Amino acid sequence: MSTSEVGGKLDYSPVSWREYFDQMEDVNVGLADSRDVFRIYKAGNDGPLLVLLHGGGHSALSWAVFTTAIASRVTCRVLAMDLRGHGATLVRQSDDFSTQTMSSDVANVIRACYGETPPPIVLIGHGVGGAIAVHTASNMLLPTTVGLVAIDVVEGKGVVVDFIIVICLCSQTLHWSSSSPVGSAMEALHSIQNFLKGRPKSFKSMDHAIEWSVKSGQIRNLESARVSMVGQIKRCEVEEADTLEQASPVTDVVVECNEEFYDQSYVNDKENAASEVSLGEGQSVYKWRIDLSKSEKYWDGWFRGTSNLFLACNLPKLLLLAGIDRLDRDLTIGQMQGKFMMQVLPPCGHAVQEDKPDKVAEAVAAFLLRHKFAEARRETR
Repeated sequence: MSTSEVGGKLDYSPVSWREYFDQMEDVNVGLADSRDVFRIYKAGNDGPLLVLLHGGGHSALSWAVFTTAIASRVTCRVLAMDLRGHGATLVRQSDDFSTQTMSSDVANVIRACYGETPPPIVLIGHGVGGAIAVHTASNMLLPTTVGLVAIDVVEGKGVVVDFIIVICLCSQTLHWSSSSPVGSAMEALHSIQNFLKGRPKSFKSMDHAIEWSVKSGQIRNLESARVSMVGQIKRCEVEEADTLEQASPVTDVVVECNEEFYDQSYVNDKENAASEVSLGEGQSVYKWRIDLSKSEKYWDGWFRGTSNLFLACNLPKLLLLAGIDRLDRDLTIGQMQGKFMMQVLPPCGHAVQEDKPDKVAEAVAAFLLRHKFAEARRETR
């Protein structure tokens, strides 16, 4: 895998998907004159098919390091897809983020790749992708589904507790958890919009974006950031006079993957306010691939009722959480009744499979082996 240091300095240069996946494909879905094109990444040729669904604002590349980690532990196939409006996927209605549409997308992509009888499927989703995985399983859109893994997907108190999941922010940013009253949920929504408005709208280079993602705490694992940020931002040519909102310079202290807290001052320090640089025609900048603020009307629908749907799915289930405070009442009761496996991971941000890919892979591998969905690699037996 890629090294994160060059000449003693941290390396923020991007890394290709080829370091982690075997194939990249663009899958056509729909009629010839109105096709949607979904970007997918594949690895492995045998065993169950792990369908990996990323969180809001991220892309299939957020599963890159995890893919290598899980493939080293069990024999399996991996298919990670860019959800509509994300990554390199191109669809006609890119702003339709309803659970019905997005879960249908998943089923359509799998059918396009494997026909009507795909191999045994384990749906694995993070944040929004976790909610989509639950809806896909609940509606039995993929009959060969044998297991369900949801990562950091929790609903509570009649209002979605983890709206933070939607935009993949670290929970420390908003200082808000499932113990907060319902009113605080609405306040959190307002805070999320403010955070989106306050983060850099563009970057001068891909390296700069990767550095920002690590130092701001969005992704706490530099190796993962170097491959996954490519799926979050894109290069845009400047046709007319434009401005580049630069993330402010920071100290050389960078959050490493084994540290619990990120550099809060990188986000909040008023003395290091973002600056603007004038750009002329012909230059290029890197901007976010998706404007998450425009998906706000779907936020409630993504998670409301998800806990009960998860519990009702008649499949072996695993719930991975970044913190025990994310567990709501229904899931607490269900877990005590043994309705699903659960594991709370070591301190990390919301991008769990990026921050702690080995820990997530260990938990998923144990789940697959326990239910005999997959066989252990010889070297890990």
